[in-house]
This record gives sequence, C-alpha cells and structure tokens, in this order.
Amino acid sequence: IETYLRMVDLPYQNYFDGKLSPQGKMPWLEYNYEQVSGSEFIVDFLEEKLGVNLNHNLTPEERAVSRAVTKMVEEHLYWTIAYCQWVDNLEETQKLLAMSGPLSDALKWLLTRLNGSMVRREMYGHGIGRFSKEEVYALMEKDMRTLATLLGDKKYFMGSKISTLDATVFGHLAQAMWTLPGTRPEQLIKGELINLAMFCERMRRRFWPEWFVEVEDLYYDGDSEISGGTPSATGLLDFGLFSRTDTLDDSDASSRSAGHTHTHTPLSDHSLFDSDVGTASDNETQLKEDVMPDLEV
Repeated sequence: IETYLRMVDLPYQNYFDGKLSPQGKMPWLEYNYEQVSGSEFIVDFLEEKLGVNLNHNLTPEERAVSRAVTKMVEEHLYWTIAYCQWVDNLEETQKLLAMSGPLSDALKWLLTRLNGSMVRREMYGHGIGRFSKEEVYALMEKDMRTLATLLGDKKYFMGSKISTLDATVFGHLAQAMWTLPGTRPEQLIKGELINLAMFCERMRRRFWPEWFVEVEDLYYDGDSEISGGTPSATGLLDFGLFSRTDTLDDSDASSRSAGHTHTHTPLSDHSLFDSDVGTASDNETQLKEDVMPDLEV
C-alpha cells in the first residue's frame, strides 16, 4: 500500500504503533476520520474518494489478469515468503530487527519467536502450512517463475505503464530481494529470474529514491555463504512522512509546482541495471494531473 500511495503521488503519514484496524487487519488507512482496511478495499476507497486509478489504461481482459495475479501473490506467494522469513530463517530475521537498549537482544529474540509461532499457526489454518519445507519452497518457485514469465522483458507487468499489480508484486518481491540473504527466493530472484530483480530495482529507483542499496545487493553471490560473509546493511531513512512530489526526477519536476524541489543524490542513480531500469512512464503525467488534494491520514 505504501508503494501504491507513492505511485499515485498521495502524501501520507505512517504510524508504527502496531495498532490494528477494527477488523484486526493491517494495513489500514484513515482519511477524514474514515477507516478502511485491507489492500484491495484501500485501493477501491482511494479510487472512489480521490479519483486516482492506475488501471484506467488496462483493457477488461488485462484487468482480469491483473486481479488473478494479484490474488496469487497476496494469498499464495505471501505465505511462502512468510515461511521463509519467520519459520525457516528466524535467526537471520532476528538480526534485521532494529532495536536498541540493554534488553534489545532479548526483545528481538522474543518478538521473532512470537511472530514465528503466529505465522506457523496461520499457515496451518490457511492450509499451506501442512506441507513439508520442500513442498512449500516448490510452491514458491512456481509462483516466482509464473511472475517472471508474465513480466518477460517488459518494464512493468502490464506493459510500459504502471498498474496496481506492480505495487503488489514489488511489495512482496522486495522482501526476497533485500531482506532474505542467502535464501532460496533470493537465489532465484537474483539469479535465474533476474528480470524480477531488474523490476524491483526499477521500482525502487522510481518510487523509493531515498532508499539506498549496495550494488552487491542487486545480484546473488553464490560464494557468500561459503566465505561466511554477511551482506552489508541497507540504509533506510525515516519513511514516517512522505510525498513523492518532493523526490521526482528533474524531468518530472519541471511540470510540477515551483514550490517542490528535488535533491539530486548520486548514490540513488547508481545501479547494476542503469542501462535498463528507466524511471519515466507514459501515464505518469496524466496521473499527476488527475490526483486530488493531499491525503490526510
């Protein structure tokens, strides 16, 4: 959802207090004292209230394909990645948690175990948790290969223009790309299914320009486990308050309000896929013109 809000250029405020929606769901959004939860309902709500729509250029058949793939990612691939992160690689996940203080290690250990136990229970209720480790990873690989085949050599999943499907896929694959070092999904996405890695880097550079990554994090080094090396930590800035209008490329900013500025950061322009990623899109200008006033959350 956060990537989607950036794609339609709606300013938003993040809250990291762990509060769930009345339905016990996350993510959830509040706009003008109205609350809505669930990714699909949030998108529908924003389309109705603010008139933003990333799929207006899609044909009915393309919309049907987009919805089918979205459900595969959200209801199937999601659980296999959750298994990889919170069950099979719990120790590595614990290292990624950002906590400080005298009890930080104990709190991280406790949090990862509680989350891991919850994921196991929910996966069992879903049904996918009743399979063996090898079977879960086999299902993951099928889903990832399906995505790679659908993407092909296109910039985005539905062609040259962005759609809501891109936000959904990126939100899930980014975990395999940058938070699961040495795991099967990382090996796939940075190896055989390299077009998915290129897609993730393209999305990162366009919609998360302040999110810096190391060049070596863009491909899989098969010797990393043997040498005992550990991936360098990805530096993340504070994403609490964000409006993408302030971080547009110079070419895009020229057509926007003079009150917005863009700070050029050489690091964000350096990529293993500089010849391919590109950051422009035919429908971006039209989206900016159609967007309603600032989203207050």
